[in-house]
Amino acid sequence: MQSRMAPCKYRTGRMLGSGTYAIVREAIHIETEEPYACKIINKQLLEGREYLVRNEIAVLKRISSGHPNIVALRDYFETPRNLYLCFDLCTGGELFDRICSKGSYYEADAAGLVRTIFNAIQHIHNAGIVHRDLKPENLLFCTPEEDADIMIADFGLSRIMEEGTLNKLTEICGTPGYMAPEICLEMGHGKPVDIWAMGVVTYFLLAGYTPFDRETPQAEKEAIIKGEYRFEPEEYWANVSDTARDFVQVCLTADPVHRPTAAQALQHKWLASTTPYFVPDPSSSSGGPTDLLPHVKKAFNAKLTWKKAGYGIRALNRMASLAGSGHRLGQEAAQVEQYKKESAQEVMEEVPIMHYHQSD
Repeated sequence: MQSRMAPCKYRTGRMLGSGTYAIVREAIHIETEEPYACKIINKQLLEGREYLVRNEIAVLKRISSGHPNIVALRDYFETPRNLYLCFDLCTGGELFDRICSKGSYYEADAAGLVRTIFNAIQHIHNAGIVHRDLKPENLLFCTPEEDADIMIADFGLSRIMEEGTLNKLTEICGTPGYMAPEICLEMGHGKPVDIWAMGVVTYFLLAGYTPFDRETPQAEKEAIIKGEYRFEPEEYWANVSDTARDFVQVCLTADPVHRPTAAQALQHKWLASTTPYFVPDPSSSSGGPTDLLPHVKKAFNAKLTWKKAGYGIRALNRMASLAGSGHRLGQEAAQVEQYKKESAQEVMEEVPIMHYHQSD
């Protein structure tokens, strides 16, 4: 990989967010004024984990700029303190926030979104990549415009996995609630985990909550392993077609060997038919589709309230655990936050960078 010392081509913009080990800032290209989302990682946090970033860059170089619905890596470089990854900046918001802001939302809208996402997943899988963290938070709209493209983002957990390889991935990873049974069982996994996750996402798009919501993480894990879910309560599912329910069931096939590929999912009649499936609105004389938005928003808002309460309880339990078992974990967390704070303070246009050519 060729590199060279050079002045930075970007100037530091506003803070966009913060993750476990990285922060995300806006980076504005000095010549074009084009804004990007820049993932910034303190190199001290990478000690012993350098392979994770190398892997993310290798994944993104395979798929970037190859599909209109995948957030592309546009540049990457480093300073003595930080590593910078510059991506397309998506300004249209997260999937579910966008849906909840609409005036109406129909089953055909959900099918259109799922079809678009599956086309991108097919591209990712054909490139020998498994994403491993598909969820609504990683599905972003490119711009605020009504017809904006939806984009798959965050390939931090993705892996290169060539066809015909015998070694499966074995570590537990992903987001609870969206992880496939084979991940929970640590039995080895691959591309089928993305299909399972999309089954969960589709369920969520149709009802406003996820199929494996339980009161405790252990109960949630057990429900996933057993494939234990229902299309309930009935009031939320009465307005969803049997064809859509069948599509969810097919994606949530417990045995990954019998789970469809992305290409097969796209052939399911819910996505492949030119005539949309829907339940007629009983209050309409025209026989048009029922608006799913009222129930979806109601369930989603209830889930947000429950999650906030859950986070508070877990935070209190965490504090009690730390108080009882020493401060090592607390000190580690404080150190991570300090490194992230130092990363945020760096003004990229004032620091010489080691630039890596994207074409290399």
